[in-house]
Amino acid sequence: MKIVEMKGLTGVIKFDHQGFRSDFTLDIIELTRDGLQKAGIWNSSEGVNYTRSYGENQKQIVEILQNKTLVVTTILSAPYCMRKEASEKLTGNAQFEGYAIDLIHEISKILGFNYTFKLAPDGRYGSFNRETKEWDGMIRELLEQRADVAIADLTITYDREQVVDFTMPFMNLGISVLYRKPIKQPPNLFSFLSPLSLDVWIYMATAYLGVSVLLFILARFSPYEWDSPRNCLDEPQVLENQFTLLNSLWFTIGSLMQQGSDIAPKAVSTRMVAGMWWFFTLIMISSYTANLAAFLTVERMDSPIESAEDLAKQTKIKYGALKGGSTAAFFRDSNFSTYQRMWSFMESARPSVFATSNKEGEERVMRGKGAYAYLMESTTIEYVVER
Repeated sequence: MKIVEMKGLTGVIKFDHQGFRSDFTLDIIELTRDGLQKAGIWNSSEGVNYTRSYGENQKQIVEILQNKTLVVTTILSAPYCMRKEASEKLTGNAQFEGYAIDLIHEISKILGFNYTFKLAPDGRYGSFNRETKEWDGMIRELLEQRADVAIADLTITYDREQVVDFTMPFMNLGISVLYRKPIKQPPNLFSFLSPLSLDVWIYMATAYLGVSVLLFILARFSPYEWDSPRNCLDEPQVLENQFTLLNSLWFTIGSLMQQGSDIAPKAVSTRMVAGMWWFFTLIMISSYTANLAAFLTVERMDSPIESAEDLAKQTKIKYGALKGGSTAAFFRDSNFSTYQRMWSFMESARPSVFATSNKEGEERVMRGKGAYAYLMESTTIEYVVER
């Protein structure tokens, strides 16, 4: 029988070496209102190949859904689904508004079906509990056939695709960080001291006093710093020294501020000390100016969180995501070392950094005063920020 080959109603009949039929084609027939119609073909080498056109498919879908009422499950998540302000006076579909509500309304007009909204009892999107082997949220509503369709900002994940079918996504997005911007503090009265450390300022003050006293002492001992107050006398009885203690302090502070003074050293010893002080002040003023420019630039550009990597590099700012959501699952299942480290940080944080809803996450960000960041879908964050 394995070597027999003949032609039958389904084409050539022949068998492989194991005795199974090979190289044959089957027609896929579908029962419609107009009777049996060919929908496609199947062969052992290429599998299924539907031959219906897009128009035929569209027509069939419309016929199936015509005047049917579908139960649509969703959750309250702005701006996709929200209750109207006067929702307590409304019933049924009229109490909801949002992008997802408008979207399903337009689809129903095109396909000709009716619908009624049903909120997921637990208000969750749908996550798989690996311990109980059960789903929650909107996915559970679909699996237990309490709803026909789910529409929301529901992320397509591998786990969810194993149990339900998704349409083409109506929006593509990524994960962003919701973080409260630091409140800019008014400039401190002594902020000009910031470019240099306290130790450096103390050393400078000590050097200033030490050089001033040294100039005063050297000027007292050097005869070249003593002059007659009256130049007309050849042998004056009274001599003056310009480097008094106050003048010495004035000379050194004038040099430090690069303003100079009317006092000029005459003796070799005082000139040597003055020269070394001038060189010291040149170095310190140059360093201060450079540090001040860098300090002001950093202060103007200060933004502690720019990406997920910035969060991973620190531990001061706590961060979390929606408990059981797709964002948390992304970090949990990621093979990237940075994201694995972030997941370990979130999982071990006490108290828990996970939120039961995006609304709770937003409130924690506002209450945290810069100490908490929330990870969620970028479009939702954009809506929250621009609102």
